[in-house]
Amino acid sequence: MEILQALNVEKYYGNRSNLTKALNNVSFKVDEGEFVGIMGASGSGKTTLLNCISTIDTVTSGNIHIRGKDITAMKSRMLARFRREELGFVFQDFNLLDTLTGLENIILPLSISGVNSKEAEKRVGEVAEKLEIGDVLKKYPYEMSGGQRQRVAAARAIITNPAMVLADEPTGALDSKSARTLLESLENLNKNLNATILMVTHDAFTASYCNRILFIKDGRLFNELIKGSDTRKVFFNRIIDVVTLLGGDMGNVL
Repeated sequence: MEILQALNVEKYYGNRSNLTKALNNVSFKVDEGEFVGIMGASGSGKTTLLNCISTIDTVTSGNIHIRGKDITAMKSRMLARFRREELGFVFQDFNLLDTLTGLENIILPLSISGVNSKEAEKRVGEVAEKLEIGDVLKKYPYEMSGGQRQRVAAARAIITNPAMVLADEPTGALDSKSARTLLESLENLNKNLNATILMVTHDAFTASYCNRILFIKDGRLFNELIKGSDTRKVFFNRIIDVVTLLGGDMGNVL
């Protein structure tokens, strides 16, 4: 089943005398259950693309369909509801509420959507088990490690069973051990819960956990890699080869 379809997406900034094309005729699809990475050097347009898909920003032209719905044609109130019900977000800086426990942070989207407490707690228990965070549900964010906070954020992103989880540099603020733990958690969500994940990253190690990588250069799709039957190490080396072609300054440490 096709979850995401971007058709001839363009995004311009500025005016006629000083026009910047952040995205230039970008088209691609993401199927249900895929774990797709978007890579590119700083300023390539990868974050702009994620912002347009996440409804945080709007396209200048083109269309973006998520579960068959054209989000580029939606009004603001409808977009807000769509964002809440169909999209999950994992941010670099966690975006957890300091005054809420891990449980309360995770359950918040369900409360906003009107899910009854019994059903909500059941869902939290299931996701917490998958992400191995049952022992931090009663803790506040300041009492958790960076890796624990990020896994709580991942649980919050997946708790509503969204069409797609969007992750923007999710390992950027983590040490190598915490980053590996989070990536394994996202990988488990993808494999065990069939979560569809779209992740922006500049880091080849992080990208090696994906099943497919889209490379963006100067606002255009530059290349695409499919993991297939490759081991993660082999896929990592293939990613490095494309990064070298891109010529960008992108992290690639194993």
